[in-house]
Amino acid sequence: MSAKSCKVVQWATGYVGKTAIRHFVSNPAYELVGVLVTNPKKVGKDAGNIAKIAPTGVIATDDPEQIIALDADCVHFAQLVQDIDMICRLLRSGKNVVTPLGPYYYHGRFSEELETIEAACRDGGTSFHGGGIHPGFAGDLLAITALRLMDRVEHIHLYDVLDHLANPSSYIEFMGFGRTPEDVLENPGRSPEAPLIFAQSMEMVAHTLGLEIDDVTSKLNLATATQDIAWSDGVVSQGTVAGQHYEWTGLSNGKPIITYHCFWKMGEENIEPNWDCGPSGFRILIEGNPPMDMTLRTIAKPGEPLRYAGLPWTAMACVNVIPTVCEAAPGIVTHFDLGVPKLHGLVRD
Repeated sequence: MSAKSCKVVQWATGYVGKTAIRHFVSNPAYELVGVLVTNPKKVGKDAGNIAKIAPTGVIATDDPEQIIALDADCVHFAQLVQDIDMICRLLRSGKNVVTPLGPYYYHGRFSEELETIEAACRDGGTSFHGGGIHPGFAGDLLAITALRLMDRVEHIHLYDVLDHLANPSSYIEFMGFGRTPEDVLENPGRSPEAPLIFAQSMEMVAHTLGLEIDDVTSKLNLATATQDIAWSDGVVSQGTVAGQHYEWTGLSNGKPIITYHCFWKMGEENIEPNWDCGPSGFRILIEGNPPMDMTLRTIAKPGEPLRYAGLPWTAMACVNVIPTVCEAAPGIVTHFDLGVPKLHGLVRD
């Protein structure tokens, strides 16, 4: 397939989807041919209007059958909740699929989902790639790349840090901020399945080292507000949860080999304990010889505040490999299969 002939569909238009639309329109390697929306208020709108760019001539629909009927090479599937049945329908219709929702790699119960997807790929002569920033890049591909420089590896740590006060969203209350510690410990903001989802990335790293992940342990530590913390849509009251540290460790042969640390916090101050976890972004720390410390974070543009780049990175980690996925043999395409993909249209006027 020519690098400049990728006809793409954007499925769902949240932050990640709008980021993808803007890239598809500005990058000559792609042609946006369809947009599926899940919000009825967006039906009938031009994709450019939805993504806050010039009109594109592509009108949004909420009818999956219209998307199924399109002549398209690939669908960037970015709705909030994964839908394996729909993924398989798209694949069987002759459309490749990339999605930040996963599944990402054969591990645990997700092996069955991937086998189902693999069968749909065979039926449609298509390929599927599950990727994103984490899982999908920071905790597996970035770590795997860093491991190439090591002489000996003892323990890999990935720190995923997000300051929600500097990056407010509608999910702050949903995620448990402002609730009592007892309530959050009993009903965490993250799904009980989260460690299993991230274990797919752990397994990928383990396989790079010739190991298997036998078990995943989970721990949640909380920090509370030392005084009221105001944010754009509310207040996190003194004594309630203002910080969360999820710690998931993958064990191989009974020993910890990789740990994912997820730090959510409401600001840099007025939190106890005030974890020294660094600014928003990702950090890989490898214990071994030689010890390694690598960070991945954005920088502020002149005159603009520093923003967390996790969501745009979530989009681009998938979008940038679409041509390679389209050219791959039918089936599941993992990071190992992608190798070092060529990236099209990133340098442009």
